[in-house]
Amino acid sequence: MRLGVKVDLKKQYSEAEINRKKGIKKDFTLDVSFEMENELVVLFGPSGSGKTTLFKCISGITEPDSGKITVDNRVYYDKDRKINLPIQKRNLGYVFQNYTLFPHMNVRKNIECGLKEWKKEEREKRVMEMLNLLHIEELEIRYPSQLSGGQKQRVALARALAPRPGILLLDEPFSALDMKIRTRLAEKIKNLQNKIEIPLLFITHNLEEAFLLADRIIILHAGKIQQFGTPEEIFYHPENLHVAELIGISNIFDDAYVEEHNEESKSAVLKSEDMKIKIKPQNFKVGDKVSWGVHPENITLLRADSGSEDQEENIYFAHVDSIVNKGPKKRITLKLVKHNKSLTAEVPAQFVDSLKLSAGGLCLVKLEISKVVAFKST
Repeated sequence: MRLGVKVDLKKQYSEAEINRKKGIKKDFTLDVSFEMENELVVLFGPSGSGKTTLFKCISGITEPDSGKITVDNRVYYDKDRKINLPIQKRNLGYVFQNYTLFPHMNVRKNIECGLKEWKKEEREKRVMEMLNLLHIEELEIRYPSQLSGGQKQRVALARALAPRPGILLLDEPFSALDMKIRTRLAEKIKNLQNKIEIPLLFITHNLEEAFLLADRIIILHAGKIQQFGTPEEIFYHPENLHVAELIGISNIFDDAYVEEHNEESKSAVLKSEDMKIKIKPQNFKVGDKVSWGVHPENITLLRADSGSEDQEENIYFAHVDSIVNKGPKKRITLKLVKHNKSLTAEVPAQFVDSLKLSAGGLCLVKLEISKVVAFKST
């Protein structure tokens, strides 16, 4: 498979959000290096992490301070060689949050915008291909004002793909749409990726969307790539605190060290204050200081009379502090009886009812060894 994109650049930028206490903007350096092939890579991170600045550098809207950008073996930017292709000469498609369709043109004319240099016959054939690909044939003569948000987004995709770009950049393209339409379009994007065979770089603030779409995910924080991996790698093996927090691990403890490696059970044992906890073996040495955590939905609750505390199996007695109804799920705050730890679990409401749990009650908490995440403390 050919190399699709290679990016290695630095660029000074200011955080988008103002520090409310000091009333000043923070300055960061976008310092990233990554390669991607014909795959869908999601850029995920908080506001101000550098996602949009990276897009602007790749597209040519913003010039990096140093580095190199190559797409399909074509150099877009190279500081040392003094190459900086203008936007119109970079073979890429860009889909924005606000669609940017021309209001005075119908759907067909909007799609034709990037095909002005094509012969008429080839242009008409390509427009029909795009209308069919995005399933918008019936919208051909409509104007943007006559389209729904989801329809506008599909037209914007068709227009971006029409000139056969070497890469497609999608900057939070579904942010203005409701969840049902977002999910439907996300599935369409995923299917498109298998057909168009070009690299897709996709910005989103929606974690569920990121995991639904991505072949791989880049986690950005303060201008730096914190982790680049598959959704499974990101979710179950976060490499640091920033990643763990971004993917929703609310139960994080940074007070542990590696006590031993258990060859028999193929696990490592952490000592977290007065508590022992087993995890899957990782590249830790005995004595390493580590942080550990668990996703709220990966905590299993058992009846208090169904067994006993067993630290070999990560099973602990806990008091129920509170239960919050969240529709199909319930959020339960737990305080371990013998250890100075509080945990938050999210459990199907029906299951909670079957256990007859209530605030002040007692239960057993089980943390599956394979579901406990751990990373070196900074």
